[in-house]
Amino acid sequence: MNRDRFFDMRKPRETRHAAAALSYDPVKPVPPEVIAVGRGTTADEIIAIAKKHGIPTHTDRGLVEALSRLDIGTVIPRELYVVVAEVLAWVYRLDAEHAAANEPKNVTPGTQARA
Repeated sequence: MNRDRFFDMRKPRETRHAAAALSYDPVKPVPPEVIAVGRGTTADEIIAIAKKHGIPTHTDRGLVEALSRLDIGTVIPRELYVVVAEVLAWVYRLDAEHAAANEPKNVTPGTQARA
């Protein structure tokens, strides 16, 4: 009997890429919330929507695997606080760099720049 034509759960499968999206309001005292999770084409769509809206994306396989086990609408558990805080710090640095790059140059204090 040829067992190769049957699916074997013990063999490693080709894994599909995954994506997760978080929502976070630093003003509110609530941890980040999972708002989307997907694999394959759903992951591609999550990433495409983020790029379309100028939302930064960060690659971390371990984090996305952990987030993909959570239900949508769930706040992240305490075990993920440090990792998510590192990602948020990265996002804040990107925002600061973007703001600095778009600041008007050679403006005397107390005057306004005109476009």
